[in-house]
This record gives sequence, C-alpha cells and structure tokens, in this order.
Amino acid sequence: LFRTAASNISFPEVWLLLVQYFERVPGFFWVVQRNSFFTMSEILENKADIELYSPHPEVRGMTTLDRAAFKRTIVVPILKVKKEVINKLLKSLKHTTLQRPGLKRVIDDPKDEDSRLVLLDPHKISAEYSLGESEQEILKQFSIDPQVSKYNLELTYDNFKTEEVLRAVLPEGQDVTSGFTRIGHIAHLNLRDHQLPYKHLIGQVIIDKNPGITCSVNKINIIDNTYRNFQMEVLAGEANMITKTRENYITYEFDFSKVYWNSRLSTEHGRIIEFLKPGDVLFDVFAGVGPFAIPAAKKKCSVFANDLNPESYKWLLHNCKLNKVDKKIKNFNMDGRDFLRGPVKEELTKELSLLTKERKNTLHIVMNLPALAIEFLDVFKHFLDGKPCSTDLLPTVHCYSFSKHDNPAKDVQERAEAFLGTSLEGRCSTHLVRNVAPNKEMMCISFQIPAEVLFKKQCTQEGKLKSNMA
Repeated sequence: LFRTAASNISFPEVWLLLVQYFERVPGFFWVVQRNSFFTMSEILENKADIELYSPHPEVRGMTTLDRAAFKRTIVVPILKVKKEVINKLLKSLKHTTLQRPGLKRVIDDPKDEDSRLVLLDPHKISAEYSLGESEQEILKQFSIDPQVSKYNLELTYDNFKTEEVLRAVLPEGQDVTSGFTRIGHIAHLNLRDHQLPYKHLIGQVIIDKNPGITCSVNKINIIDNTYRNFQMEVLAGEANMITKTRENYITYEFDFSKVYWNSRLSTEHGRIIEFLKPGDVLFDVFAGVGPFAIPAAKKKCSVFANDLNPESYKWLLHNCKLNKVDKKIKNFNMDGRDFLRGPVKEELTKELSLLTKERKNTLHIVMNLPALAIEFLDVFKHFLDGKPCSTDLLPTVHCYSFSKHDNPAKDVQERAEAFLGTSLEGRCSTHLVRNVAPNKEMMCISFQIPAEVLFKKQCTQEGKLKSNMA
C-alpha cells in the first residue's frame, strides 16, 4: 500500500499516511527528530486544534446514549522522566501537562520500569513538538532529556467533558448549552425545542458528569397555576423528587415537584435578610418553603410566614423544625389577601401603637410572587384605622414583579403607584434581581407604605381645619 502511494505522491505525504496508520495503534509512540528535513507543522496541522478533543464523529445524531461509541485515539506529546522526580516535576509543569477528566497524566513506560511517561497538552507544545525555554530550563534542573515523543492515547466517554459530548451529538451549529440548576441530587434543566429530541441523552450525560446528581428533570410548562409549581418530566435517573439542599448556610427539604424553589434567588434572599436586625418584624406573604422566613428567624426577628400551597406550607413547617426555629415563626396556610387583611393587619396595628421614637425595630413585608404580587398592593389603601404618629417607622414593602418594558424600573414603579393610588417618586428604590428570559427582568421595588395610603384618618393641618369647622 505505502510502496504504491510513494510512487505517486511526495515523501511528506507518505509520512502523513504512515502517521495516520500508526495513530490507530493505541499506546504506540515514537521519538520526534526535531532537525529532520520535514516540519511537524505539516503533520500536526489538523491535530493540535480544538477538534483534538472531540469524540468520534459517528456519535452525531445519537439520541440513546452509547458510551462505547465515543472511543477515539489521538496523538499527544509525552516526556520520559525518572520516577523519583515525577512529583516535583509535575508541580513545575502543571500548566503544560494534559488535563482531561478521568485521565492519568503519568503512565508506566513499557520499556523502562524505572521511568514514567508524562502526557503533555498538544495545545501547550509548539508545532515542532519542542518545549518552551522556561520548560526546558525546568527539565535541566532535574537532569531530564528535553526530547519529546509522540504517544497514541485512547480517549473514552469518561475523558470528555459535558459540552464536548453534547457538541458532538447535537446537529452542528446548534446551541449545546449544558447549564442546569442543582437542587440537592436533582439537576433541573430548561431545554430548548431543538434539544428535545436528545433530552434523555442530555439528562443522562448530566448525571454521568456531575457526582451526586442522580436525577435530571426538564420543565415542560411555565409557572402559571395557583400554587406556583411547574410540571416536569424525569429525563434520566431515579424519579425521587424529595430533595435536600443548602442555601446561605441553611438546610431545606421539600418535594421539588410540588413546591416552588429557585436556587438562582439565593443572592436576593441574602440581600433582603441583610436589611433586618434582631427584633425586627418580617411578614412573608408568599413564603414558599421558607428561604426568607427561616434565615430571618435565625437572625432573631419576629416572623409571620404564609403560603397558599398546602405542600409548601407542609414543607415550611418541616423546615422550621429542621432548622430549630419552629418556636420563632408563626406559619399560615392562607390566600395572600386574607393573610394581609387578617394576621398582618392585626400585628401591624399592635406594633404601630407601641412604636415610639426610642424604639428602633422596623417592619418589613416581603411579597415574592413576581407574576401577581404587585396587584396585591391595593390591599394597603386605607389599611389601618387611626392616624400616623411617626412616618419614620412605617412598614417597608419589598414587592417583586416581572417586566418586559424597555425601562423595567420605571414600569414597575408606575404599576405599583397605580395599585397604591399615590406617587412613589423619591420614596422608593428598584433593584434588578435577575434576567428571567430575553427582554424579561425580575425586579424588586422597595418602599415605605405612604401614610396617606396606609391610614384611613390623616393627621394633617387640612384635616384639623375640617374637624374644627364641623
């Protein structure tokens, strides 16, 4: 075969054929002669690029995971090193050695039991397979021959990263985003339409490549029901939806299929808790399983927590006990409006009647139901009897809302003002929580409820005049 080829093509091309042949032999390696009449750049032109670590091309279009099909042999540089200096050398060459999942950087030398072979990253070695000056200086310190050889390395499914596996399987040019939210042992994915034919394979790859993940699920509809949880399907692994997770050093347990939980809100939960001081009062209108209520109670605040979903309420009680704050939180299973008009109104009336200038505790109302919470603000119109004595200690509302407006802060403020029936200009702040989807933001508007909104009777000069005239 090679004799026939040599009569028709140049010698370097014959050499390429030889390289391609021997590359099929796993473990085969040979010494690279750097001063030869050919250049290694010709040989490595299609090797030392980003495709070097791509799985076998035949996996393209696979929908049922076949791990064996990912096997592939590639050519990598190796360095022969005496075994007694291996550990010191690896520390010095840590940025040059080959780093792949599940792959040993050092292997036995089949021809010399006193030596080891160190696998090097082809992307960190020059086209001529020669080490840089700094690396050669390191080798000189250890009296190591800088001569680099080539080695046929067999890569398997275990040696490829998640993105590499999915990029090889999905159609070329399509998004292969492999991101997911982890909730305990569950990986929560939000797959796009073009990924759905490969959903079970993607789910299994996520499990394989992430220790501790034993179940992967995909959301199959938006959160639009009364209880805020969404439908999902199990893509791979066990169908166990009861999970345990930690957020801001607090443990939560719940049935992920029956309650609302979003790990991406961890920073926002912490931000609100930072506002609170021991002795403050927190009313959590849509409490879920307790990510605002429990850390507030841990901070020695007085907490009133409510959720309409019976499952959320059940796990809220469970998490209160789990975190030993069940004696510090009053929990309710009510509609949000009923909770505001009942327990919240009763406690606010009590707290505001006791407030004096010397009292420093503050009152906070958290309303985390972005799809609807802003519509609940009309409850506060003439909410309390009596008249305000000190505007400094009026309750502060933290209300969440989605916005698709070009100016989401302005949009949320204007909608809040419409439901309150007053202007909040100069009396509120808006905070971008996160980007939910293209052109859709989650916002938090915080403000003290204006006295003219909260109280039925106003302690103003105009009110006194009217009273005297009567």
